[in-house]
Amino acid sequence: MCYVIYVEVVMTKRNLTLAIDEDVIQKARVVAAKRGTSLSGLLTQELLRLVREDEAYHLARTQALLRLATGAHLGGGELPARESLHER
Repeated sequence: MCYVIYVEVVMTKRNLTLAIDEDVIQKARVVAAKRGTSLSGLLTQELLRLVREDEAYHLARTQALLRLATGAHLGGGELPARESLHER
């Protein structure tokens, strides 16, 4: 037997006021129209992309620093004593 569970995530939206040059707004409206979305939708998508990229960067940085701190086992064994290497 198979069950399918649907989960709906509801995000609260807030209005945001921006001061953007008119020529930029007009060009952005054209881009939004080409993508089949509104200017608000375009800005939302781009802000989400920016946030995801920033989160991914910080996660990757944290993981890389952790790997650097722990080091990597490169094989090999215990090093010989200095005296045995320089026997006369």
